[in-house]
Amino acid sequence: MIPFLRVFFIGGRISYRALFNWIRPEIYIPTMLIGPVFQMLFFAYLGRYSKLADDSFFVVGNAVQASAMSGVFAATMAISNERQFQTLSSLLATPANRFAIFMGRSLPVVASGLLVSAWALLMGRLLLDFHPPLSSVPGLALVVVVSVSSCTAFGLVLGSIGMRARDVFISANLAYNLMWLLCGVNIPLDRLPGWLAQIGKLMPLTHGIAAARELAGGAGLGSVSGLVWTELGIGATYAAISFALVRFFEFEGRRRASLETY
Repeated sequence: MIPFLRVFFIGGRISYRALFNWIRPEIYIPTMLIGPVFQMLFFAYLGRYSKLADDSFFVVGNAVQASAMSGVFAATMAISNERQFQTLSSLLATPANRFAIFMGRSLPVVASGLLVSAWALLMGRLLLDFHPPLSSVPGLALVVVVSVSSCTAFGLVLGSIGMRARDVFISANLAYNLMWLLCGVNIPLDRLPGWLAQIGKLMPLTHGIAAARELAGGAGLGSVSGLVWTELGIGATYAAISFALVRFFEFEGRRRASLETY
């Protein structure tokens, strides 16, 4: 158990620092903290002009979705960058538990996503007409944790595909931008065509954003428990798919001697 925990926590932290070159403050702050604030302000003022919804609608949607930059891209790189850096063979040659190796890398990603979402919610309160009741803060915190975890699991699925695909970052960019459209971030799902709304309901963040909006409006946590459990189930499904793909591509890579070929 101790080796598992060491690989999961310590190995995950070291790998996170090794695989990303954007965690330096001069890059992280404008990319992960300043960018989401301007995104939120843009859509909030656009919503005021179009009279689509109030500021709270856009603050909650964009604050939760802001974590997707970490959840999608960082989680994708947590796996696919091993192949790009030609270190995948060495990593898979170790006897370490595969779940501990790859799932442990999700913890720093989740922590980064939580920081970004919390920052965006705070800026929404300071800069826009977003004043949720204090009683909703614990519930909002729980929903954001679940949503960020679900989004990170989705990113791990994309990263696992990167063990075989030539360029998975095209898919990551497409998925990240589709979240703006399909997850109810700035456009209510009932305004979308039915087939697009159904796709959105299968993606991470959708149910978490809906639950967070109800909580910010004064609803109790019990009234949104169904949405929270649905979001958690979607995240668990993506995590299981990710782990299954990692094991499958590892087996196929060993069999075909193609772990790091393109």
